Amino acid sequence: MRFRGIHHIELSVLDYARSVAFYDRMFGWLGYKSFWTLDIDYRSTYYMARFPMPHSYIGIQPARGVERLDHQAQRTGIHHVALWARSRKEIERFHAEFLLKEGVEVTEAPAAYPIYAPGYYAVFFVDASGIRWELAYTPRIPMPWDLYRTLRAGSEQAKRHPEWRQHPTKEMMRRLPSREELGRS
Repeated sequence: MRFRGIHHIELSVLDYARSVAFYDRMFGWLGYKSFWTLDIDYRSTYYMARFPMPHSYIGIQPARGVERLDHQAQRTGIHHVALWARSRKEIERFHAEFLLKEGVEVTEAPAAYPIYAPGYYAVFFVDASGIRWELAYTPRIPMPWDLYRTLRAGSEQAKRHPEWRQHPTKEMMRRLPSREELGRS
């Protein structure tokens, strides 16, 4: 089993200087470090939450195109990037002290999303290039009422999906073929 998620993501932005200035403020507010801004046949700036410990990171580089992304169109590519929050309170503060203060387009204000996971709480916003971001919190140990809300939200969704034969908590789980099974084919 893997013990880490994504290694890194590179995002191409329309106005590199403006985007780096924005991301410096955003990631600085969230406690990230910027560990690379060099031009080695390409220009890129990287941000990591737990630098210098090897962990996933986000890179920003200049786009060659001039068209702003439209996350609502759900075209091929990244729909949104979600960052881990430490708590619901951090999301509330980030919304009030950074997003609103910076005039960032907030597409969904801080709210609970029990259908995603017990205790899931997030805010969604869009940067100047049209890249949609989410700051999300999922508690390690959810409260009993969060479990109840998630089960209830799943039951509500099941009413809209008569094709589901089991509760959504079972419907959503899919078994993936293992490395060994794939090697036998």
